[in-house]
Amino acid sequence: MKMLRRVAIIALFLLAFVPQALADLPPLIPRDVLFGNPEKAAPKVSPNGKMLAYIAPDNGVLNVWVRTIGQQDDRVVTSDRKRGVRTFFWQQDSDHILYIQDQGGDENWHVYQTSLGSKETRDLTPFKGARADIVAINPNFPDQILVSINTRDPKLFDVYRIDLKSGKAEMDTQNPGDVSGWTADNDLQVRAAQIELPGGGNEIRVRDSVKSPWRTLQKWDVDDAFGWVAGFSPDNKNVWLVSTVDANAARLVEADMTTGKPKVVAEDNQYDVDDILRHPRKRTLEAVRFIRTRGEWMLIDKSLQADFDALKKVRDGDFSIISRDLADKTWIVAYLMDNGPVYYYAYDRGTKKSQLLFSNRPALEKYKLAQMQPISYQSRDGMTINGYLTLPIGVEPKNLPMVLYVHGGPWARDVWGLNSAVQWFANRGYAVLQVNYRGSTGYGKKHMLAARNEFAGKMHNDLIDGVNWAVEKGYADPKRVGIFGGSYGGYATLVGLTFTPNVFACGVDIVGPSNLATLIKSFPAYWQPFLHSSWYRYVGNPDDPKMAEDIRARSPLFKIEQIKAPLLIAQGANDPRVTQAESEQIVKAMRQANKPVEYIVYMDEGHGFARPENRLHFYAKAEEFLSKHLGGRFEPMQDIKGHAGVVK
Repeated sequence: MKMLRRVAIIALFLLAFVPQALADLPPLIPRDVLFGNPEKAAPKVSPNGKMLAYIAPDNGVLNVWVRTIGQQDDRVVTSDRKRGVRTFFWQQDSDHILYIQDQGGDENWHVYQTSLGSKETRDLTPFKGARADIVAINPNFPDQILVSINTRDPKLFDVYRIDLKSGKAEMDTQNPGDVSGWTADNDLQVRAAQIELPGGGNEIRVRDSVKSPWRTLQKWDVDDAFGWVAGFSPDNKNVWLVSTVDANAARLVEADMTTGKPKVVAEDNQYDVDDILRHPRKRTLEAVRFIRTRGEWMLIDKSLQADFDALKKVRDGDFSIISRDLADKTWIVAYLMDNGPVYYYAYDRGTKKSQLLFSNRPALEKYKLAQMQPISYQSRDGMTINGYLTLPIGVEPKNLPMVLYVHGGPWARDVWGLNSAVQWFANRGYAVLQVNYRGSTGYGKKHMLAARNEFAGKMHNDLIDGVNWAVEKGYADPKRVGIFGGSYGGYATLVGLTFTPNVFACGVDIVGPSNLATLIKSFPAYWQPFLHSSWYRYVGNPDDPKMAEDIRARSPLFKIEQIKAPLLIAQGANDPRVTQAESEQIVKAMRQANKPVEYIVYMDEGHGFARPENRLHFYAKAEEFLSKHLGGRFEPMQDIKGHAGVVK
C-alpha cells in the first residue's frame, strides 16, 4: 500500500507541472490496460458447433479455455506457464485443441495437442532444434494433419502426416531441395509446391495425384515473386493463385491444372488481395478481402449477401469471419475498431442475429480513445504515399510533439484499427504518423518494386516526406519529432538518427538491424530459399564484392558519428531474425564514440516481446524516455515482477 500511495503521489506531482496543453488530455490510460494480457481473445467455435474455445490468462499466462455454448462452464484446458498460447486450432473431432509454441522466442515452433477431457498435452513434433508449421487440417480427416518440419535438413521443410490418435508422424512428401511452400488439396493430399528459383522468381509445381510426377504449372519472374498458392477448387481440378502476373496488384486467379491458363476471379487495379473466405466443408470460394484505407470484402458467392448486410449493421468496424462450425450455422465474427477494443460476436445464420461474446480489452471501454485518420501525400519523386494520422484528444491539433511510428517487414503494412502503441502515444500527448512507405505490401507491384535498392534511400525519404507533410500541415512541432519502430522499423530508426540527424529529437529501436551485411548472413537456415527474391533482390548479396560497398553504405552502424539525438534500443536475446549482435555492435560503437544510448536486453524473448511482464517493462522505459526528450506525459514505472529485461 505504501508503494501504491508513493506512486500516486509521484504521478500527481508530475501532472501538476505538465504544460496546460497536456493537462487538457483525457486521463492516463494505464500501460497494463494497453499492453497487458487481453481479458479474452480469439474465440473459435468447435467443428460440431457445441463448444467455444478462446484465449485468456490463467495465473497471468495466456492459455486456451473452453465453454459449452449456452452454458457458463468456462474452464482452462492448456497449461503453459511461461510464454502463453497465442495461436490455437480446434482438432476436427471437437475433443482436442491443437496449438503451437516455441521456446523463448526462438521461433522453432512445435505443434501440441491437448485433450479437453483429460487436459493432457503432448508434443506432436518433438524434434529438437526444428520448426514445425501446420500445412493443412481437413474436416473429412479428423484424425490426421499435415505438418512441414525441417528436422531432416535445417534449410528444407518436408511434409509429415501425423496420426492424431497415436501421435505417430510419418514422412508424407520429401522436399527435393528447392521447395519453399506446400499446399494440400481438399482430400488432404500434397499436390502443389512453390519454388524460389535461383536468382529470384517463383515456380508453381503441381501433380495430378501423390503417385504422379511433379510438373511446372506456371513460372513467375522476380518481379512477381510475392504471390502464393491460395488453395484448390472444390473438385481439385484447378488451383487458386494470388499473383501479380500481367497485373499491377495481386489478384486472385483460378488456374487450370492441366494447361495453367488463369481465369481472373477477383482483382483491384491498385490494392492487393489480402485474404479469401471459403466454405468450411464444401471449400467453395465465397469472398475476397482487399485492404484499401480500411478492409473491404468482395462477395463471390452472392448467397451470402444477406449475411454480410446483417454483419455490417452490427458495428462500424472492419469485420472478419474468424471461425465457423462445419454445419455453417454459427459464425464467430471479429470487429476491428480504431478507437475501441476488438469485439467478438456469435452470428446465427438462420436468424441473421448477432450476439456479443466479449471484447478483448473491456477495460479500454471506459477511456476515450483517439481516432485513426487515413492520409496520403506526394513523395519528393511524385509517388503517392498512404498512411494514417492519429491525433491526441483534448488538445488543439497544432504544433504537437509527434512520433513517426514505422512498421516492420519491410514487406508488411499499417492498417486501420486499434493499435495499442498508437493509442499509448496519443494518450500521452503525441501526434502519431504511420507511413506505408514504398516496399510496403498491399498497394500493388509498382509500389513494391519502387523499393529495390532503396533501403536508407527513397524508402527513408518517404518517411521524411511524411514528417515534412505533418509539419507543413501544422500538426507537428519540427523540433519535437521522435522515430520509433521494430524490426525494419528499428532499422528505420537507426537510419533516421544517422542519415537524417537533424530531423529527430530521439529514437527508439526494437530489434532493429544495424549492419545489413551481418543481418543477411545471420538469417535462419530455412530463410535461404527466399533470399534471392527478397533480400538479395531489394538490398543485395553481401557475399558479392560488387554489392558489398553499397550494402555497407546503407548500414547505420558505419555512420554513428553523425548521431545527435539520444537513442533507446531494446533487443530479444533469442531473436532468430535480427540477432542480438545487431544491437550489441551499434551500442558498443556509440559508447566508444560517446553517443547517448540506452540498451535493454530481454533474456527470454525473440523478435518482439510476447510476455506481458517484458512488454510492460519496455513500454515503461520507453515512455519515460519519450517524455524526457519530446515532452509528453508519462505514468511512473512501478515494480514489474517477472520481467527479464537487463539494462546494459
